[in-house]
Order: sequence, then structure tokens, then C-alpha cells
Amino acid sequence: MRGVWRDGNRFTLLAEAKCFIPVMFDAIEAAGESILVELYLMESGRLASDLIDALCRAAERGVNVMLMLDGYGGMGLSDDERCELRDRGVALRFFNPLGFHSLARNLSRDHRKLVVIDGEVAFTGGFGAVDEFLDAWYEVAVRIEGPVVADWVRLFSRVWDSPLTRGDGDAQRVRQLAVDPHGSDDYQGMRGRVVWGQGYRYQAIRHSLQQQVSSARQRIWICTPYFVPTLSLRMRLARAARRGVDVRLLLPGDDHDHPGVRYAGQRFYGRLLRAGVRIFEFQPTFIHAKFSLADDWCTLGSCNFDHWSLHWNLEANQEVDDQRFAKDVAALFERNFATSHEIDPVQWGQRPRWQRLKEWLFGSLDGMLTRLR
Repeated sequence: MRGVWRDGNRFTLLAEAKCFIPVMFDAIEAAGESILVELYLMESGRLASDLIDALCRAAERGVNVMLMLDGYGGMGLSDDERCELRDRGVALRFFNPLGFHSLARNLSRDHRKLVVIDGEVAFTGGFGAVDEFLDAWYEVAVRIEGPVVADWVRLFSRVWDSPLTRGDGDAQRVRQLAVDPHGSDDYQGMRGRVVWGQGYRYQAIRHSLQQQVSSARQRIWICTPYFVPTLSLRMRLARAARRGVDVRLLLPGDDHDHPGVRYAGQRFYGRLLRAGVRIFEFQPTFIHAKFSLADDWCTLGSCNFDHWSLHWNLEANQEVDDQRFAKDVAALFERNFATSHEIDPVQWGQRPRWQRLKEWLFGSLDGMLTRLR
């Protein structure tokens, strides 16, 4: 299975949790055949409780409900809630539970985010079932209809039935799923494809972004919460800026769930700024969204474009090649740029020594983790 461009889709950008959470819950309530949910983070709390109740009610009315969580990211889900899911008919499985095997295997996590309803409608983005997504973190999602939904179902099925996935849910259950959504005359006819990564073994997401960065003529705008880019991506961004492309990075500000990652990425600011890359740090909240725009090509999903995502995790993004969708994404970027602090190259060059020390310290730690593979 490889990412294939397909026509006849409809993609709807859903900015912020107040938009995508109600839409996803409405879709779950309307499901008649199947519900697939694949998440990295799920922790006991208000959002998880609401999701569990919605999934259980669907299972009790006869819907085939499958919930797949990462073995590490799902550790915050209580035993009582796990029992409730199983007792009320939800098939529950965990990818790669932590064990006494190699460190490299424990580091491999399922970081994908996916909800598929009846094999016809899908949602992806950077969301999880933790209460931070209700109001503390800024996130976006995309609603997907059309032929590419079948590719999302296939991707889910491969991990559900993987030898690394464990749980009481029947591994064969995915073989009952329908995977034949088709385009319709009333669809907007958008072109898109599913692209994914499997750590260092398969990095189609990284290769796709690098190709777009190298060929872009007008703009390259990237939003990522964990900016620790590879050398090849940094070089491509700098070269694009030098040839006159509008290159901008939308990154978190002081409000960050992993400040050390922010410092590790900031050690690259200087060279990028000198090449003409513009860097914006988002101010209102922690921005957890992952989306990029290169001319009229967009990608949105789970991948952070950092060493961790690219070297260890299972990731998946929805790519869209459509001028109308790109216009919506560009408008979202512009709104977020307006509420961000743009880094001034001169002031950055005069930053204090303690800031430089943190960049060196956390950058060295990131380099050590990268070499573990």
C-alpha cells in the first residue's frame, strides 16, 4: 500500500476544538455501520469520558466500534474506563505496549490521529482525547469525504491487525469493514492522498514535504509544535528563502508542554533568519497543530517534522492539492501570524547567554536521542 493521489474528494478545514469536536461527536452519533478511532493520547477526564460514552452507546445500538490507542499514550486511561469500553461492546486494542524488550522498540509509538465513520467520512489532525484539547491547546482538524477515506481505513486496519498491537479486541474484526467510498457529482472534486510514516523505515511524509519545499515558487508556510528539523529540511528551507520564496514558520511561544524541545529547535533560528526565513511564535496558547502549505499544496495530520516523529513514530497526514482548500489554510495561517510574535533577526543575534546555553544543552540531548536508532 502506497499513497496514491485520488480525485473526487471533499476536504473541510475545521479550525480549533470548538469546531471539530462537535462535528466529530455528531458523526459518531449518526454512525450506522462502523466507527474506527486511532489515537496517541487518551487520558481520563471530561473529553475522554464523553468520547467513551458516545462510543459505548454506538456499540450498544449495533455499530462495529474499534478503538486503538498507543500503548504509552493511552496509559492515562483508567482501568475502570477500559472495563467499561469492553463491557459495553467496544473493541479495544493498544499498539506496542511497553515491555522488557529493546529500547528502540519501546520508543516506537503510534502517533496517528484518526476517526472514520461508516467507511465514508474521516477526520484527522493533531487531536487527542485529553482535556487540554478542550480549551488550553490550539489544534486543527480536517473532515474528509471521498475515495481517500478507503485509504485511511486500510491504514487503520494494518496497525489494528499488526503483531505489535495487543488487546481483547478481535484482530480479525477489521476484515468486516467496507472500504469502497466513492466520489459523487456534488463533491467539490478535490485532489488528495493519504501519506504516512513508519519511523526511519518509511518516511514518505518527510520526502513529500522536502519535495514540495524544493519546488515551491511562491510560499512555504509550516506550523509545527515541535520544531527540531532535519539538516536536509533546514537546508531546503534556507535555499527556498534565498531564491525569493516566502518562507514562514509558525511555532509555539513560551506556552509549551515540552520547553526543552522548543530550546532544541531555537538553536537553528539564527541561520534560518539570516537566509530570509520568517519565524513567528504563537502567543495566545500552546499551538499543537501540524499543518503546512507550499503554494497550493497542503498537508495536515499528526507529523511534527521533528526527529522524534520521523525516526520513531507511526504518523499519517492528509495531503490536499486544491486551490480552494489552500485558500482556507492560508487564511488560517494569516490569522495566526497576526496573533504571534515575529522573531527579529537583529534582536535574536543579541539574545542573552543563558538562552544560548539552554539551546546548546537541549540541542545536545536531542542529538543523543536521535543517535539511539
